[in-house]
Amino acid sequence: MKTTFTSAALALLATTGTAFAAGHEGATACLITKTDINPFFVKMREGAAAKAEELGMELQAYAGQVDGDHEAQVDAIETCIAAGAKGILITASDTKAIVEPLRRARDAGILVIALDTPLEPIDGADATFATDNFEAGRLIGAWAAATLGDEAANAKIGMLDLNESQPSVGVLRDQGFLTGFGIDVKDPSRWGDEDDPRIIGNEVTAGNEEGGRTAMENLLLQDPEINVVYTINEPAAAGAYEALRAMGRDGDVLIVSVDGGCPGVQNVADGVIGATSQQYPLLMASLGIEAIAEFAANGTVPEPSEGLDFFNTGVNLVTDAPADGVESISVEEGLERCWG
Repeated sequence: MKTTFTSAALALLATTGTAFAAGHEGATACLITKTDINPFFVKMREGAAAKAEELGMELQAYAGQVDGDHEAQVDAIETCIAAGAKGILITASDTKAIVEPLRRARDAGILVIALDTPLEPIDGADATFATDNFEAGRLIGAWAAATLGDEAANAKIGMLDLNESQPSVGVLRDQGFLTGFGIDVKDPSRWGDEDDPRIIGNEVTAGNEEGGRTAMENLLLQDPEINVVYTINEPAAAGAYEALRAMGRDGDVLIVSVDGGCPGVQNVADGVIGATSQQYPLLMASLGIEAIAEFAANGTVPEPSEGLDFFNTGVNLVTDAPADGVESISVEEGLERCWG
């Protein structure tokens, strides 16, 4: 089965500038991402910029220096308030601490939409456009367990997470992976409290290649026989692979990840990653700009998908080694879809 975008997402994506009432043209929208170098956020900015240009809106884009640069995001929010922005799209580095600065923006009449990373609490934003990150994790966990078969009971798992503040996106993917693998997650609102002996340890990566390499090296010091590696995203997975290759372990460790960017899907094709869950940041951002345009025109606030507390922009497992009982698409299709 090929999972595509939700019908609501497709309906919104079909909206064009001519469908909006007068009032959005010339309006300012802000996009605040965690960094401006991660390909995921680069694609998000491309989607926002293209849609803003199409609708005749001004886009101001801001980013932290690294994933976790909370203060830079706070400064960006203050700049957007001062600029009279109609809406803010944000992928928060600290999903709890950012709520109060965003409250000030909302009090100023600005629509706040979280992209990809739900705030804590989720109603700290007016709306959230995101992948179902728990489902993204569950898919790679279920695939890994099914691929190992009976040997899943003897797995040695290294967990490469995001950062110590445990933003919601990192928790959801981590806990989804463990659930899909068949491991009791204890408290699902945080990672690291599990007591399953198959988990060798958790290390943080800051979501980049260097962090992934260092985290993998640290985990291999704890147990050089790790044979399954969960990674928060594909840059971290690439770093983990380099560490494993340096030890001659690159051919016998199963690496799984989340994002589905073109380089990451190519890494699936090349055997660096076994499977990845593909999300759609360009879609998230373009839908977010459309929502700000609607809000500027008539005050409409977007609604969540049915049965959820966020607007679901879809997810697909990408692999050329499909596993029984786990829905997936091929690498060829993943390359066709990657973040376009």
